[in-house]
Amino acid sequence: MKTVCRICPHMCKLEEGQHGFCNARICINGQVVSENYGKITAMALDPIEKKPLYHYMPGSKILSVGSYGCNLRCLFCQNYEISMAKGKGMDLVKVSSHDLIEKAYELKSRGNIGIAYTYNEPLIGYEFVRDCSILARQRGLKNIVVSNGYICEEPLYEILPFIDAMNIDLKSFTKAFYKKYKGDLDTVKNSITIAASHCHIEVTTLIIPGENDSEEEMEELSAWLSSINPDIPLHISRFFPRWKMEDRNATPVETVYRLADIARKNLTHVHEGNC
Repeated sequence: MKTVCRICPHMCKLEEGQHGFCNARICINGQVVSENYGKITAMALDPIEKKPLYHYMPGSKILSVGSYGCNLRCLFCQNYEISMAKGKGMDLVKVSSHDLIEKAYELKSRGNIGIAYTYNEPLIGYEFVRDCSILARQRGLKNIVVSNGYICEEPLYEILPFIDAMNIDLKSFTKAFYKKYKGDLDTVKNSITIAASHCHIEVTTLIIPGENDSEEEMEELSAWLSSINPDIPLHISRFFPRWKMEDRNATPVETVYRLADIARKNLTHVHEGNC
């Protein structure tokens, strides 16, 4: 008997003890659960602008936490050491949801406003994000999710009442791009649309030479975002060679600025990143 994981559209059918595509969910006693629950690989008190969120409580700080695993396979991943990991042979710190909220609360004296679930894909560790978000809300702390947006509707709707802001990667505006990296454009567009009606949202697109850097694609992407709300901030970021794309050149700065100018025809807030 196999059990279906219903967090993301991969809908992995798992036998007892088997991990999902994300390497972070596992079937135990006939239920698919988050094996990376409370297992922290990275933690830092960051300026909120690093998420990047430029239009949500600017100037504040946020306790950023990440685990391991991801449900996409982007060859250009900036955090591949943890996103592609399987949770073994890693430096992990195990924390409870209550302990993490207490730490975040203690950091209010240093300007912390809450917790950002980030670094790897946080929503594959759905149960931990949900539990922490509920507790954080009870303590008056903010919840921020930095996600690839590749999640099913039901769990997204379930968690959004506790989320104050999101940054979602819109990695490209072509289905071929997403298929190449084991995702789906329509799912991500749907996540952005849903999130935009529930919380503050900003969107990031990493520009990779020869992959998603055409003016036509940016025109379509920014026009679509504008159809939801022209005030949604778009961060157009410069690619640097990483992981399995170390043979590529960094995105020319002029490309980022040119595409940003195109996006500004449709959107009010466009920001160049990593330039």
